[in-house]
Amino acid sequence: MALSLDIRKTLRCGSREFELGAAFEAEGRSIVLFGPSGSGKTLTLRAVAGLMAPDAGRIELDGRCLFDAGAGVDVPARERGVGLMFQDYALFPHLSVAGNVGFGLGRGPLGRLDARARSRVAELLELAGLADLAEAKPDRLSGGQRQRVALLRALAKSPRALLLDEPFSALDPLLRARMRREVRSMCQALGTPTLLITHDPDDLAEFGGTVVLYDEGRVRRVAAFADGPEGGPGACGLILGERFSAYG
Repeated sequence: MALSLDIRKTLRCGSREFELGAAFEAEGRSIVLFGPSGSGKTLTLRAVAGLMAPDAGRIELDGRCLFDAGAGVDVPARERGVGLMFQDYALFPHLSVAGNVGFGLGRGPLGRLDARARSRVAELLELAGLADLAEAKPDRLSGGQRQRVALLRALAKSPRALLLDEPFSALDPLLRARMRREVRSMCQALGTPTLLITHDPDDLAEFGGTVVLYDEGRVRRVAAFADGPEGGPGACGLILGERFSAYG
């Protein structure tokens, strides 16, 4: 994955104002946007996903222009070819595990799955160890199982990149460590690169890759390491050496 981004966005709420001015070029199987809460990471992710239009600038993914304010280009979210896993998972409570995973694969007004789509869902459930829960509803699942279902739904259409918004923050510490490994391994097995946003150094230790450091709406530094745990220690060392205002 190669991501080139130079965007600006101003948000106002009453007398408060936040200005995002992010610019970087990064590539690799794993790109991590790291920084304290409120530094602009989520706004950047939403801009890449097509859920937020910047006031100005340009976004290019793997050589394809997704947004260009000057040229009037703004590719709709559904056509950007990226998968997005929300922080709260956003599973449909009335659908089964298989129904949630295959939601984006349905065709026609009733969203019916053809044989190829059903095969894709079965393949993903088997990969994640959820085949036995295909007909279960989300309220019967553990936190880790719900996260896997959300991940599979985002991966079902074989996206060019998977966007992850603080995906492990809602889990308890032991499950968090296990799910980091599972998510990275699953994406690696499917050949799907990841764009992850986090403020947790432990996520860096697992994912490694290219790290984009954010602070107060600006990109402070971009540093490339090996993808996965091989590059994680170096990424964590960089983080510990940086002086973010929010970290003292």
